Amino acid sequence: MNKTNPKVHVKTGDTVMIMSGKDKGLSGKVLAVSPKEGKVIVEGRGIVHKHVKPRRQGQQGGIIKAESAMYASKVMPVCPKCHKTTRIGHGFDKDGNKHRVCKKCGAEY
Repeated sequence: MNKTNPKVHVKTGDTVMIMSGKDKGLSGKVLAVSPKEGKVIVEGRGIVHKHVKPRRQGQQGGIIKAESAMYASKVMPVCPKCHKTTRIGHGFDKDGNKHRVCKKCGAEY
């Protein structure tokens, strides 16, 4: 990722499909985006086991499952209209406001 221009092509709430790695071909909703690191967290995908130590007396420790961050270049947005993975284009409406557009079907995000 280019450190001088931290931009990510997906936003929180987008539905994405994972293009590589152990969860290849699975889709999910983006929970968080970290543009500085170029990473995203996808709901229910990229699960890792974390060893948690009890912090207070009476609190339970153990191994929990949590979503891990993955590089944004590994995910591709899914168009809400045509339900296909697509690249995102930009268009303008009559008022001159910029919006995201599906490159395959032309639907507005």
